[in-house]
Amino acid sequence: MDTVVVLVLCLSCLLLLSLWRQSSGRRKLPPGPTPLPLIGNTLQLSVKNIKQCYRNFSKVYGPVFTVHFGMKPVVVLYGYEAVKEALIDMGEEFSGRGKFPVVERTNKGHGIIFSNGKRWMETRRFSLMTLRNFGMGKRSIEDRIQEEARCLVEELRKTNASPCDPTFILGCAPCNVICSIIFQNRFDYKDQNFLNLMEKFSENIRIQGTLWILICNTFPSLLDYFPGIHNKLFKNIASLKSYITEKIKEHQESLDINNPRDFIDCFLIKMEQEKHIQPSEFTIENLISTVSDLFIAGTETTSTTLRYGLLLLLKYPEVRAKVQEEIDRVVGRHRSPCMQDRSFMPYTDAVVHEIQRYIDLVPNSAPHAVTRDIKFRNYLIPKGTTIFPSLTSVLHDDKEFPNPEMFDPGHFLDESGNFKKSDYFMPFSTGKRICVGESLARMELFLFLITILQNFNLKSVVDPKDLDTTPPNSRSLSLPPSYRICFIPV
Repeated sequence: MDTVVVLVLCLSCLLLLSLWRQSSGRRKLPPGPTPLPLIGNTLQLSVKNIKQCYRNFSKVYGPVFTVHFGMKPVVVLYGYEAVKEALIDMGEEFSGRGKFPVVERTNKGHGIIFSNGKRWMETRRFSLMTLRNFGMGKRSIEDRIQEEARCLVEELRKTNASPCDPTFILGCAPCNVICSIIFQNRFDYKDQNFLNLMEKFSENIRIQGTLWILICNTFPSLLDYFPGIHNKLFKNIASLKSYITEKIKEHQESLDINNPRDFIDCFLIKMEQEKHIQPSEFTIENLISTVSDLFIAGTETTSTTLRYGLLLLLKYPEVRAKVQEEIDRVVGRHRSPCMQDRSFMPYTDAVVHEIQRYIDLVPNSAPHAVTRDIKFRNYLIPKGTTIFPSLTSVLHDDKEFPNPEMFDPGHFLDESGNFKKSDYFMPFSTGKRICVGESLARMELFLFLITILQNFNLKSVVDPKDLDTTPPNSRSLSLPPSYRICFIPV
């Protein structure tokens, strides 16, 4: 009986402590739904459609509100004005990376995406400079993408116009582009190492979108005491890092400091230059995580957008026909499309932008954090508080994009049919944490889509009107529903 009493008293104390901490913290933060002890607002958040939950909360609490994931408060920025004010106007203060416990178990604060402070700034600056030197946004990278686009066309021809799931093939192309930048060489689509990597990428994306990973990020102690699919995620990441480590060793053995071949060589040379600086951020551990970040981010986001884009072009054949007419008129059938063509193809450019806007690939961006105690819109936000910028609320703003839930290339065209830019176009986020590979991804999306439509007519195995373009869930990444497609050579 004494044991039961002690247990009840301990639990009561924990409950009271939780209530006190939440009440104390909430007095400083923006308003939001009242959290329950320990579990926060978990029961009020629909895991299948968190975007709609945030939309509903914004109507009640305004464009800046707080939700609690477990005992952790998260400030949500909803709408263009709030996102711009935070990420652009106060970019330095909002440039931290929020905690992501599942990822932290594997990268330990290294790399580009989930690092912070000096390590993040130096790694990001170096990566941007190196990618630019290897031609990101310049001709040499365009050549690599054009070469890969030709390889992609050959692989699609091998389907013999039969129905196929395009997931794997569309994943190979952007993966090979980033491989050529990081490792110097591309892979054959049948290479076993390549197949293994692609399988692990695909599996990890599925795992990261599961309810269990959301729960583990909310209650990270579960990672230590419970079995679950997170262990498969960790195993896959460890396998990827082992592969990267072997590649680094090969580079170390053949390194010529006067003739860097790729990203890894440049990083190794930087390590040598800073070997007398202690502590240096240029270490083998940081190189492995940085390459892993570039590898994963440079593959999955672009391949998913391509896959979703083809589904939308199946769904709207009239849009596809206009794009192909523009391709015939500007590019023709006998040369590879290039980035210079884009300025003469306003409708196609609008379609590519509308695909990215409509699919809303990363609804809440990656979590940000404030780097110091700040006052934002008369609210006090303590240093380290996690920030969720709702990109959905910007990309689907009904004042900037009439009927935002409709796929309409006209959102990016003026009355004369010319391409129209929009400050609300933020699929790569914005501010100091904007995606490092934005220009590379833009180039890939344009050239891959145009090359596919230049060489193939697309045919759906069902009536286009019956195609569903709604993502199965929208927790972290808006993945398209599965579909089959026929690539008919023209």
